[in-house]
Amino acid sequence: MIIGVPKEIKNNENRVALTPAGASELVKHGHTVYVQQTAGNGSGFSDDEYVAAGAKMLPTIEEVYKIAEMIIKVKEPIEQEYALIRENQLLFTYFHFASYEPLTHAMIKSGAVCLAYETVEKTDRSLPLLVPMSEVAGRMSIQEGAKYLEKPMGGRGILLGGVPGVKPAEVVVLGGGIVGTQAAKMAAGLGAHVTIMDISLPRLRQLDDIMPANVDTLISNDYNVRQMIKSADLVIGGVLIPGAKAPKLITKDMLPTMKKGAVIVDVAIDQGGCFETSKPTTHAEPVYEVDGVIHYCVANMPGAVPYTSTLALTNATLPFAVQLANKGWKQACKDSKELTLGLNVINGKVCYQGVSEAFNLPYTPVEEFLN
Repeated sequence: MIIGVPKEIKNNENRVALTPAGASELVKHGHTVYVQQTAGNGSGFSDDEYVAAGAKMLPTIEEVYKIAEMIIKVKEPIEQEYALIRENQLLFTYFHFASYEPLTHAMIKSGAVCLAYETVEKTDRSLPLLVPMSEVAGRMSIQEGAKYLEKPMGGRGILLGGVPGVKPAEVVVLGGGIVGTQAAKMAAGLGAHVTIMDISLPRLRQLDDIMPANVDTLISNDYNVRQMIKSADLVIGGVLIPGAKAPKLITKDMLPTMKKGAVIVDVAIDQGGCFETSKPTTHAEPVYEVDGVIHYCVANMPGAVPYTSTLALTNATLPFAVQLANKGWKQACKDSKELTLGLNVINGKVCYQGVSEAFNLPYTPVEEFLN
């Protein structure tokens, strides 16, 4: 198969979808890998390293899209790329369709096969291709939240861990999944007092067993969320409904009850955000203020630490990319229920229910394409 790796062109997106080691593995399986020149520079991988791994370099993004049967990316295609995508071309990347209707319609119009990292799902309901970036984003959420709590950045002027004789910051984490767990571990490690909220009592029991003494658990409901954010210095939104829009856990009317200069970090922004006042921001302009509360809603947080993120992502995606390349997408999905669940749009039809429901679009069962 001919595989293309374009350079990411989203704002401050420095990750690349494939490391030289990943390219080498695909070449070893008999595939041809084309990488756009300088695509790996932001992650610390030179063109020479890709060439040494057996990849071929192309100067422009147009050439990569034109020649490739399968495109491997990090982020969803943006408007400049829509016209480059061909009918029956396989796109393997993060899409987060339910958060952006124009992208959904553009991919329907393209006739491409869109296999989304974020909905590839194992039998235990875990999301193997979302996990590594959720781990990065969860840990980063505390790093960024601590920074914007500083007074020069517009925050309250709170040191997350406090000092002897001064109480630490209050951190509230909404969601006890991968993002929430990693955020809580980081915040607790810095000495903050952390409360993790989740709707699953079994999950809270697990977290209660493994977390340090400065982390408490609390069942999540509207009443408890309203009470907890009143005393919070930093709130992390880390809830996820696979393939669907995130629920709005903090509404606009709640913001005036929060402390002035408090910070909220919406890690769920890729899926529409879990705060009503959230809107996607970029690394160039990461924050804005509503009712005195600092909002950090960067839609590609792991792009700020591209070396770590690229290695972590390729570790997870490469085995699936090899399956798709070796067998073709139809046979690979027939053989793997995990990959089948990644199919979101095929040849102009929506085949993932969460996307269909988000925009009231006709739904076509994926099985119709695999027979």
